[in-house]
Amino acid sequence: MTRFHLSLNVSNLSTAVTFFERILGVPAAKHRADYAKFEIDSPPLVLSLEPRSPSIHGSLNHVGFRFPDSQSLVEAQGRLEAAGVSTQREEGVECCYSRQTKFWVHDFDQRLWEFYTLEEDLEHRGGGQSMEQMVGEPGMTSAVQHEPITWEHRMYEPFNPPSTECDEVRLRGSFNIPVTQEEMRSQLCQAFDALRPGGQVTVHILTSEEPVVGEVKLPGPAAHVKYVPVRADLLAAMEEAGFADLQLSTFRSGACFEHHGLPLRETLIVARRPETMSEESCSVIFKGPFLTVTDDEGNEWRRGEAVSVTRSRWESLQRTPVADLFVMLPESASVSHCGL
Repeated sequence: MTRFHLSLNVSNLSTAVTFFERILGVPAAKHRADYAKFEIDSPPLVLSLEPRSPSIHGSLNHVGFRFPDSQSLVEAQGRLEAAGVSTQREEGVECCYSRQTKFWVHDFDQRLWEFYTLEEDLEHRGGGQSMEQMVGEPGMTSAVQHEPITWEHRMYEPFNPPSTECDEVRLRGSFNIPVTQEEMRSQLCQAFDALRPGGQVTVHILTSEEPVVGEVKLPGPAAHVKYVPVRADLLAAMEEAGFADLQLSTFRSGACFEHHGLPLRETLIVARRPETMSEESCSVIFKGPFLTVTDDEGNEWRRGEAVSVTRSRWESLQRTPVADLFVMLPESASVSHCGL
């Protein structure tokens, strides 16, 4: 069955899912933190929801058709090409938590139409359509008092961090346009200065293992990408800017794209601006599984041995994904239930 596909931008994904579950009378077929989808049999409809501000991007993300197989898709593309409609094909692209083969068409008012067939579901979003999130209006949000203040920069927009201290800085595709190493370091330093102590930075871009030679030409929304930095250089620049506890939050063995045989991978780096150091100290034990580890502040941890660190360092560790690997020893003796 060929299904009509409607993709909407929504201001609050959870609220939108609840609303459409009531309207359509069925639960979401797929619901992730950054994407949701409904599959309707009558009428045959695929409704996807993208958490993007409608006030900036408009309510409509894109529309199109999902075909039951690749043969139907090829026939549709051939019919459109014969009618003089230009199409842009993508083979086996990963996006929207699935692998798809598709082609895109812009209509007379520049609305985006997607013609695709679904090959398989995936556990990760993929790098195909996520590139759209990197192009748009930068913004600074603090919708409700006491909520975290976030500043976001997207590729091709002026890099103007706010003077107000932020709880989070998001750099989406900021280094996927031609930049020098010095420009990249300068912008990372500006992002560092915009954060309060303990604040978090996320960098979401495509990276490579080696320097990319020649002009980068990628399909679909990723066509906005004109430069891909070497991942090791980016990590080193972030360390030089002062960021700590760097983690590759999104990074997979499979590449999203290939350029002259060089794999390009979606990379999401999460890091933080170190807390203001306190004089108060505490004893912390690294539980393993490794024999020794060294953190970004130079503390060396040997499995099972107590290390004296500042309390601010202990508190910052609690906000990292490896928090469960560390235990702080109480200052005074205490007895707890051991479960023996």
